[in-house]
Amino acid sequence: MYTINHNLEANILEVKNSDNTVFGKIFLNQGASLQELTLNKKAIIQDLNPLTYDSTFASSILFPFANRIKDGIYSFNNEEFILEKNQEEEQNALHGFVYNKTFKILSKNTSETKVSITLEYIENVKTKGFPYKYSILVTYVFSDDALSLKVDVKNTDDKNFPFTLGWHPYFISDSLSESILNFDCKEKLIIGKRNITTGTENIQSKISLDIKDKQLDDCWALNSDKVQFKTPKYQLNFSSSVKENFLQAYTPPRLNTIAIEPTTGVSDSFNNKIGLQTLLPGKEFSITWKIKINNI
Repeated sequence: MYTINHNLEANILEVKNSDNTVFGKIFLNQGASLQELTLNKKAIIQDLNPLTYDSTFASSILFPFANRIKDGIYSFNNEEFILEKNQEEEQNALHGFVYNKTFKILSKNTSETKVSITLEYIENVKTKGFPYKYSILVTYVFSDDALSLKVDVKNTDDKNFPFTLGWHPYFISDSLSESILNFDCKEKLIIGKRNITTGTENIQSKISLDIKDKQLDDCWALNSDKVQFKTPKYQLNFSSSVKENFLQAYTPPRLNTIAIEPTTGVSDSFNNKIGLQTLLPGKEFSITWKIKINNI
């Protein structure tokens, strides 16, 4: 049987099953981010201590833009907007607005085989850099060997707005140098100064990326929604419900840890338009990312 405990003081949800093979920790005050996850007795997402959440954005939902906007400046419908530059060292706007928002619980459902939690954030304040209203539903479904994350975004404003969407989880491996990322891509993004996309490079290849001692901060446009992360102890299979997918991989300054980030756009997408979409008033966009684990 699955259970949910709500730590009211910290505003954290803890999910587990009676066999202690599944565990999850959702931080409601930090953008409904899933900062701990165990599946099939394998801890695959852990607290990133000594790294802090405000430096890692660990497992945060990235909206209305994933990655960076150069100088925090973009144009939409022939109007220029200026976002807050929340990344001081690069002087860019980074990872959107909801990573530090508080989500409320809409529903919790448990059974013998799974648990489902739906959370909501409503934005009614129009900021200078993104003067639009919207709502976000985040639904986590935990089962013995899988996790799904569904994100529903609704434009509650009377104007169109641009957006990309992403998820920023970090995964651990017993030995990252012996781990591999497998994916099928059509392009690799060319990343210039300040981690801003400057172009694309055609690849058209099924890639088996031997991580070894590589320092990654790279992005690819995928041919398929399928991505595989193979470690000495477990294998993760990722999938997405949409057709156009990008993969961002980043190795932070922490041993045996890697961010594997599914996104619908790339850095500076509000300007280069790569993956950029427009949401009309009253319309919704929905995406589901799934992770399935196989023990090795």
